[in-house]
Amino acid sequence: MKKPVYMDYAATTPVDPVVAEEMCKYLTIDGVFGNPASRTHAYGWQAEAAVEGARRHVANLIHADPREIVWTSGATESDNLAIKGAIPGRENPHIVTSVIEHKAVLDTCTWLEKQGVSVTWLAPGSDGRIGVEQVEKSLRDNTVLVSLMMVNNELGCQTDIASIGAALRDRGVLFHVDAAQAAGKTEVDVSSAPVDLLSLSAHKVYGPKGVGALYVRRSPDVRIESQIHGGGHERGMRSGTLPTHQIVGMGKAFELASEQLEQEKQMLEGIRSRFLAGLDSLEGVTLNGSDSHRVPGIVNLSFAGVDAESLMLGLRNLAVSSGSACSSATIEPSFVLKGIGLDDEQAHRALRFSFGRFSTTEEIDFAATQIVDVVSRLRSVR
Repeated sequence: MKKPVYMDYAATTPVDPVVAEEMCKYLTIDGVFGNPASRTHAYGWQAEAAVEGARRHVANLIHADPREIVWTSGATESDNLAIKGAIPGRENPHIVTSVIEHKAVLDTCTWLEKQGVSVTWLAPGSDGRIGVEQVEKSLRDNTVLVSLMMVNNELGCQTDIASIGAALRDRGVLFHVDAAQAAGKTEVDVSSAPVDLLSLSAHKVYGPKGVGALYVRRSPDVRIESQIHGGGHERGMRSGTLPTHQIVGMGKAFELASEQLEQEKQMLEGIRSRFLAGLDSLEGVTLNGSDSHRVPGIVNLSFAGVDAESLMLGLRNLAVSSGSACSSATIEPSFVLKGIGLDDEQAHRALRFSFGRFSTTEEIDFAATQIVDVVSRLRSVR
């Protein structure tokens, strides 16, 4: 059976073959399989060298110092570590976030609310973006942290991180950015943008699942409290034996992303334009989110008169989603689409299409043709 055309790169990317080949060198007796924390023999030294090389590659992509990279199991853990880790020792702490963040941020902030932490939930504009003025108005004397994503995982819209970060730095408020959907897709530069904590994921950048990182700024020095204890790894911020093969995979994936960033952005812009042009014959197609402040690889569309679930059933040859992978188990309309002002009916008509490194023009043309055919058929039988 022929596989469906993959158009869900925002949920996960396939591991690049170059990355997979590199990872295999760090698993078996013939490779570098030692514990990076073993400091008494060559097996450990070799593994540690591989981990530190990968740390440099991750740091290079976001223009950070390698010493600012803390390994985690993924962006979800990075979000938890950043947000929860900033709270201890603060008197009557207040956090600012938005209603369209990833569940890893929303659920963490909701949990903290139950522990007595005050949280302000900002609503974005219809373009899915949070403005710096909104953030400034929400700040209090006891505000400890602002947590906002750089690129929204359902809409692809991009928030002005640099301006918000500058406003917060002047007030001494920590700024956490979830950059899982931004790294490798747009420029992320912590050397110029005033970001204190930044979450990263390998499997959104053609690396393996189960590994990620948290950037923790050293100057001015940011202190966060560990959430996992036992061994004091990662300078006391995250204990646990490091998975060398996964870390090496993330490092290689980020190295490739750095080398191909501009080339891939141009390729994806072409893919996006071709896809949307292929839908020109359809009326009643609405783009959700910003059409200008966004990454090219994510397109969220609503189709008038057509329920997204019915459309997905008709698109058996395409792998797409009606929201983020973390929320796909629920039949409730996307909280992100509700957050930008869509009602239940409008939100239930939306699908997310996301493209990536291995998308081809043939696949895009096939997808557009399939969508036009199925939408037209569903509308004709209403």
